[in-house]
Amino acid sequence: MAKNNDNPIESVKEYYGDVLKSTKDLKTSACCVNGAPPARIRAILKDIHPEVLDKFYGCGSPIPPALEGKTVLDLGSGTGRDCFILSKLVGGTGKVIGVDMTQNQIDTANKHLDFHTKQWGYARPNVVFRQGYIEDLESVGIKNESVDIVISNCVLNLSPNKERVFAEIFRVLKPGGELYFSDVFADRRIPKELTTDPLLLGECLSGALYIEDFRRILSRLGCHDYRTLSKSQIAISDSEVEHKIGMINFNSITIRAFKLDLEDRCEDYGQVAYYKGSIDECPNIFTLDDHHIFTKDQPMLICKNTASMLSQTRFAKHFKIIGEANKHFGPFNCEMNGVSKVANMALSPCC
Repeated sequence: MAKNNDNPIESVKEYYGDVLKSTKDLKTSACCVNGAPPARIRAILKDIHPEVLDKFYGCGSPIPPALEGKTVLDLGSGTGRDCFILSKLVGGTGKVIGVDMTQNQIDTANKHLDFHTKQWGYARPNVVFRQGYIEDLESVGIKNESVDIVISNCVLNLSPNKERVFAEIFRVLKPGGELYFSDVFADRRIPKELTTDPLLLGECLSGALYIEDFRRILSRLGCHDYRTLSKSQIAISDSEVEHKIGMINFNSITIRAFKLDLEDRCEDYGQVAYYKGSIDECPNIFTLDDHHIFTKDQPMLICKNTASMLSQTRFAKHFKIIGEANKHFGPFNCEMNGVSKVANMALSPCC
C-alpha cells in the first residue's frame, strides 16, 4: 500500500509505479474500462503487446475519429496503450506524444515502441514518450497551439491542480482543436480529509471533480460548452473503499470540448447540418455527443455552438451547414432536438 500521505503526486506515482503490478491489483472499477470499445479500436487492440495491455489503467475509450495526419497528445499515457492505438490511427504522417509522470510506466512504453512501429509497418516511430507532469506541459516541450487533439484516460482526476491542467490543455491546442477524455466525476465535492488518502487517490476516487466544478473551471478558461458522449456509474465493491467514500456517487464520463469561441447557452439561428458520411470510421452515423447523432444525408436542426463545432474544426469537410448566424430565433433546446431524432439508438463515437 502507498504510504505517502503528505504529497499527493508522490503518492500516485508510488501507487502506479510500485503498488499496482497489473489491472488485477485494482480494488474498484474506476480505473478500468467500462464496456467494449468501438469495433475499430477492438481490431487494433488485438495487435497491441500483451504487457502494455496488462498494465493499462483507464475508465473509457477516449479516441475520437478522423485522426489521419493529426498531432495527438495523451496526458497520463502510462504504458502507452492508447498512444499505440493512436499511432495506428494517425498514420505515418501523424504524430503522437505521450506524457506520464511515472518512470516505470514510461520505461514499459518505450520498451515496446519498436514492436508497435513494426506492427503498423512504419519506417520510423511516430510516437514519443516524455516523462513529466501534465500541469506543466511546457517543461516537456509542448508548444502553444501545436496539438490537434488532446486525450486522457482516467488521469486528470489524479492531478492536485486540475485548473492548471485544463489551462495547459487549452494553451497547447490549436484553434478548433479538441479535448476528448474519459474520467471519473463525483456528484458532490469530496471531503477534504479524503482528498489525500493514498488508496482513494490511486483508485481514481478522491481526486474526482464534482461535475459542476468541472463546468465552472472550463467556463473560467473560456470554454462555455462541452459535450458528454457517455456516462456509466462506477461500482465500489471493496469494503475498505466503501467504508471510506461510499456516501458519494461516482461516474465514468467521456467528454469532448473544443477550443472555440462559443456561447454559454445553445442559441437558435435556424441552422441545419448534413453529415456527408465521409469519415472512414463512420460511414453512416456520426456521434457528436449523446444527443447529436447524425445520420448520413439526413438534415438536423442545430444550435450555433453545434454549428461551430462542426464547421470550425477538423470535421468541417465532413459536414454541410445551411444557414448563417445572422438571424436569431431565441434559445435552442439541444437535448430535445437530439432525443427526438435519435431515441433508443446505441451511443458510440462511430457506427
